[in-house]
Amino acid sequence: MSKPRYKTTNWKQYNKALINRGSLTFWIDEETIAEWKQNKQGKRGRPRRFSDLAITTALMVKRIFSMPLRALQGFLDSVFKLANIPLV
Repeated sequence: MSKPRYKTTNWKQYNKALINRGSLTFWIDEETIAEWKQNKQGKRGRPRRFSDLAITTALMVKRIFSMPLRALQGFLDSVFKLANIPLV
């Protein structure tokens, strides 16, 4: 049995739907931005740069999009750059 074909009557809406199909939106709330960097540890050794929240979030994005580590780094850098949020 063949696949049914539909006639498109509203091309403007159809084109917009095709464009929105590739849209990607990230929400970054103020609390997350405040907790992104690691607080003072009070221990010896080199201090951590990012918090456990930042590392967990990055690894979730890595897993969802099946990205290698360096691609993830570039992706998160560009997301924060587009949002005008200083990452480091």
